[in-house]
Amino acid sequence: MRRTPWGKSRLILVLGGAASGKSQVALDLAGRKGPRAFVATGQALDREMNVRIERHRSTRPPDWETAEVPTDLAQWFIDKGATYQLIVLDCLTLWLSNMKGLRLRDGAVVEATASLLAAIRATKARVVIVSNELGLGLVPATKPVRAFRDLAGKVNQQVAAEADEVYLTVSGLPLRLK
Repeated sequence: MRRTPWGKSRLILVLGGAASGKSQVALDLAGRKGPRAFVATGQALDREMNVRIERHRSTRPPDWETAEVPTDLAQWFIDKGATYQLIVLDCLTLWLSNMKGLRLRDGAVVEATASLLAAIRATKARVVIVSNELGLGLVPATKPVRAFRDLAGKVNQQVAAEADEVYLTVSGLPLRLK
Protein backbone atom coordinates (compact mmCIF):
# COMPACT_ATOMS: atom_id res chain seq x y z
CA MET A 1 0.00 0.00 0.00
CA ARG A 2 1.35 3.42 -0.98
CA ARG A 3 1.73 5.80 1.98
CA THR A 4 0.90 9.47 1.76
CA PRO A 5 3.28 11.76 3.62
CA TRP A 6 1.85 13.76 6.52
CA GLY A 7 0.72 17.05 5.02
CA LYS A 8 -1.59 15.70 2.31
CA SER A 9 -4.98 14.04 2.74
CA ARG A 10 -5.49 10.44 1.71
CA LEU A 11 -9.02 9.12 1.26
CA ILE A 12 -9.84 5.42 1.51
CA LEU A 13 -13.32 3.92 1.09
CA VAL A 14 -14.16 0.54 2.62
CA LEU A 15 -17.38 -1.04 1.36
CA GLY A 16 -19.07 -4.25 2.43
CA GLY A 17 -22.29 -5.85 3.50
CA ALA A 18 -23.68 -5.98 7.02
CA ALA A 19 -21.31 -7.77 9.44
CA SER A 20 -18.71 -8.19 6.67
CA GLY A 21 -15.81 -6.99 8.83
CA LYS A 22 -15.50 -3.60 7.11
CA SER A 23 -15.07 -1.62 10.35
CA GLN A 24 -12.10 -3.72 11.43
CA VAL A 25 -10.59 -3.48 7.94
CA ALA A 26 -11.00 0.31 8.16
CA LEU A 27 -9.21 0.43 11.51
CA ASP A 28 -6.39 -1.70 10.10
CA LEU A 29 -6.07 0.53 7.01
CA ALA A 30 -6.09 3.71 9.08
CA GLY A 31 -2.75 2.97 10.70
CA ARG A 32 -1.34 3.19 14.19
CA LYS A 33 0.68 6.40 14.43
CA GLY A 34 -0.38 9.89 15.25
CA PRO A 35 -3.49 11.33 16.82
CA ARG A 36 -6.51 9.23 15.77
CA ALA A 37 -10.24 9.93 15.69
CA PHE A 38 -13.17 7.61 15.16
CA VAL A 39 -16.14 9.58 13.82
CA ALA A 40 -19.33 7.62 14.50
CA THR A 41 -22.59 8.45 12.74
CA GLY A 42 -24.72 5.79 14.42
CA GLN A 43 -27.18 6.82 17.09
CA ALA A 44 -28.26 4.63 20.00
CA LEU A 45 -31.97 5.03 19.35
CA ASP A 46 -32.80 1.59 20.74
CA ARG A 47 -31.24 -1.07 22.98
CA GLU A 48 -29.95 -3.23 20.11
CA MET A 49 -28.17 -0.29 18.48
CA ASN A 50 -26.68 0.69 21.83
CA VAL A 51 -25.22 -2.83 22.17
CA ARG A 52 -23.75 -2.60 18.64
CA ILE A 53 -22.16 0.78 19.38
CA GLU A 54 -20.64 -0.51 22.63
CA ARG A 55 -19.31 -3.61 20.86
CA HIS A 56 -17.66 -1.43 18.18
CA ARG A 57 -16.24 0.88 20.84
CA SER A 58 -14.68 -2.05 22.72
CA THR A 59 -12.73 -3.16 19.62
CA ARG A 60 -10.85 0.14 19.34
CA PRO A 61 -7.63 0.83 21.22
CA PRO A 62 -8.06 3.44 23.99
CA ASP A 63 -5.98 6.10 22.21
CA TRP A 64 -8.71 6.60 19.59
CA GLU A 65 -10.80 9.67 20.34
CA THR A 66 -14.47 9.14 19.50
CA ALA A 67 -16.70 11.84 18.05
CA GLU A 68 -20.40 11.16 17.61
CA VAL A 69 -21.51 13.14 14.57
CA PRO A 70 -24.86 11.97 13.18
CA THR A 71 -25.28 14.66 10.47
CA ASP A 72 -22.81 17.57 10.44
CA LEU A 73 -19.80 15.68 9.11
CA ALA A 74 -18.42 18.41 6.84
CA GLN A 75 -18.49 20.89 9.71
CA TRP A 76 -16.74 18.41 12.01
CA PHE A 77 -13.93 17.97 9.46
CA ILE A 78 -13.65 21.75 9.06
CA ASP A 79 -13.55 22.30 12.84
CA LYS A 80 -11.59 19.23 14.01
CA GLY A 81 -10.01 17.50 11.00
CA ALA A 82 -6.67 19.28 11.35
CA THR A 83 -6.29 17.87 14.88
CA TYR A 84 -5.82 14.29 13.67
CA GLN A 85 -3.46 12.35 11.46
CA LEU A 86 -5.82 9.36 11.10
CA ILE A 87 -9.62 9.48 10.96
CA VAL A 88 -12.11 6.64 10.51
CA LEU A 89 -15.64 7.71 9.56
CA ASP A 90 -18.07 4.88 10.31
CA CYS A 91 -20.51 4.77 8.61
CA LEU A 92 -21.62 6.69 5.56
CA THR A 93 -24.84 4.67 5.22
CA LEU A 94 -26.03 5.60 8.71
CA TRP A 95 -25.17 9.23 7.92
CA LEU A 96 -27.38 8.98 4.83
CA SER A 97 -30.18 7.56 6.94
CA ASN A 98 -29.77 10.40 9.44
CA MET A 99 -29.77 12.96 6.60
CA LYS A 100 -32.92 11.45 5.08
CA GLY A 101 -34.45 11.59 8.57
CA LEU A 102 -34.07 15.37 8.27
CA ARG A 103 -36.26 15.08 5.15
CA LEU A 104 -33.52 16.26 2.80
CA ARG A 105 -34.04 15.68 -0.89
CA ASP A 106 -31.60 13.42 -2.69
CA GLY A 107 -30.00 16.39 -4.45
CA ALA A 108 -29.27 18.03 -1.10
CA VAL A 109 -27.67 14.81 0.15
CA VAL A 110 -25.45 14.63 -2.94
CA GLU A 111 -24.44 18.28 -2.33
CA ALA A 112 -23.74 17.51 1.34
CA THR A 113 -21.56 14.61 0.22
CA ALA A 114 -19.60 16.95 -2.07
CA SER A 115 -19.14 19.36 0.85
CA LEU A 116 -17.97 16.49 3.05
CA LEU A 117 -15.43 15.38 0.44
CA ALA A 118 -14.12 18.93 0.09
CA ALA A 119 -13.77 19.24 3.88
CA ILE A 120 -11.92 15.90 4.03
CA ARG A 121 -9.54 16.96 1.25
CA ALA A 122 -8.81 20.19 3.14
CA THR A 123 -7.35 18.15 6.02
CA LYS A 124 -3.91 16.59 6.17
CA ALA A 125 -5.31 13.34 7.53
CA ARG A 126 -5.55 9.82 6.26
CA VAL A 127 -9.35 9.35 6.24
CA VAL A 128 -10.98 5.95 5.97
CA ILE A 129 -14.72 5.96 5.25
CA VAL A 130 -16.85 2.88 5.92
CA SER A 131 -20.04 2.37 3.92
CA ASN A 132 -22.49 -0.44 3.24
CA GLU A 133 -22.78 -1.87 -0.23
CA LEU A 134 -26.56 -2.21 -0.45
CA GLY A 135 -26.76 -3.17 -4.11
CA LEU A 136 -25.70 -6.81 -3.69
CA GLY A 137 -28.86 -8.07 -2.00
CA LEU A 138 -32.42 -8.61 -3.03
CA VAL A 139 -34.37 -5.81 -4.67
CA PRO A 140 -36.23 -4.13 -1.80
CA ALA A 141 -39.99 -4.68 -1.77
CA THR A 142 -41.00 -1.06 -1.19
CA LYS A 143 -40.40 2.09 -3.20
CA PRO A 144 -38.90 4.13 -0.29
CA VAL A 145 -36.36 1.39 0.50
CA ARG A 146 -35.44 1.05 -3.19
CA ALA A 147 -34.98 4.83 -3.35
CA PHE A 148 -32.68 4.74 -0.30
CA ARG A 149 -30.66 1.88 -1.80
CA ASP A 150 -30.31 3.86 -5.03
CA LEU A 151 -29.20 7.00 -3.15
CA ALA A 152 -26.66 4.99 -1.15
CA GLY A 153 -25.30 3.60 -4.41
CA LYS A 154 -25.03 7.09 -5.90
CA VAL A 155 -23.23 8.45 -2.82
CA ASN A 156 -20.88 5.44 -2.69
CA GLN A 157 -20.01 6.06 -6.36
CA GLN A 158 -19.42 9.74 -5.60
CA VAL A 159 -17.04 8.91 -2.75
CA ALA A 160 -15.32 6.10 -4.68
CA ALA A 161 -14.62 8.46 -7.59
CA GLU A 162 -12.83 10.85 -5.20
CA ALA A 163 -11.09 8.16 -3.14
CA ASP A 164 -7.44 7.26 -3.53
CA GLU A 165 -8.17 3.65 -2.60
CA VAL A 166 -11.37 1.57 -2.49
CA TYR A 167 -11.82 -1.84 -0.85
CA LEU A 168 -14.71 -4.31 -0.87
CA THR A 169 -14.84 -6.41 2.30
CA VAL A 170 -16.33 -9.91 2.28
CA SER A 171 -16.12 -12.23 5.29
CA GLY A 172 -13.47 -10.02 6.88
CA LEU A 173 -11.26 -10.09 3.77
CA PRO A 174 -10.58 -6.83 1.91
CA LEU A 175 -10.37 -6.88 -1.87
CA ARG A 176 -8.70 -3.78 -3.30
CA LEU A 177 -10.76 -2.33 -6.16
CA LYS A 178 -8.88 0.92 -6.68
